[in-house]
Amino acid sequence: MINKGPIWKRVRSYAGPVPRARHGHRAVSIRELVVVFGGGNEGIATNLHVYNSVTRQWFLPAVRGDIPPGCAAHGFVCEGTRILVFGGMVEFGQYTNSLYELQASRWLWKKLKPRPPRNASLPRPRIGHSFTLHANKCYLFGGMANDSEDPNGNIPRYLDDFYELELQVQSGVKSWNIPETKGGGPSARESHSSVVYCGKGGSGPKLYIFGGMCGRGLGNFSPVSEFKTCQLGFPGAPSAVKITKDKDSVHITWEPPTSPPPKAEPDTTCR
Repeated sequence: MINKGPIWKRVRSYAGPVPRARHGHRAVSIRELVVVFGGGNEGIATNLHVYNSVTRQWFLPAVRGDIPPGCAAHGFVCEGTRILVFGGMVEFGQYTNSLYELQASRWLWKKLKPRPPRNASLPRPRIGHSFTLHANKCYLFGGMANDSEDPNGNIPRYLDDFYELELQVQSGVKSWNIPETKGGGPSARESHSSVVYCGKGGSGPKLYIFGGMCGRGLGNFSPVSEFKTCQLGFPGAPSAVKITKDKDSVHITWEPPTSPPPKAEPDTTCR
């Protein structure tokens, strides 16, 4: 019987400066190129790595402009040949809400400063959020903020806020907005996944949220939640996070990345 389904195949033949092992990084594709940025493993990775899937070569592009610091557990989306990076961890215990744009056709970085929403503040610095592109807008949901003023400590605050960011044509953004939503939205969480699905029959695009962690022992998986957009056209923590659990709560602390990361607790996902 012929198997016509998808086939996994490990890529073993490649050349160039291979990225070091990491997690909490993000990747997007631009035609034959795979662009990888950030992540953590014995420190935050700072270089932008690109893999050419045709020539099977890694290379480090000569980037210029407002080059961002390395980050992990950030938002990373691609529209055409431009990439947007939002938030993430830049140092252990230090999160950011900075927004950067990379024009991959020129390898030019630019720091963007979108206007805040009307009668609201800018999104808080965070990690583990979802940052999802559809048409000319990006949708930001959730993540985890650090309420501690001491970067060596961590007071986690799981977020359930929802923002949209309108993009300008080719380059730049306009402003953040908090769209008016109806129904029961997803609970606060981080390290979840998010995807936009455009259904048939004129039902309009939907943003699906799945899984994540919120520090409560509520089972192994969380249900899918969905946002239906108001109008048409509308990438876990690095290795220094230590999660410990007692009878009533979960504690998150920062530790120097001198040993392999602890195994994730299986019962800290949220519903």
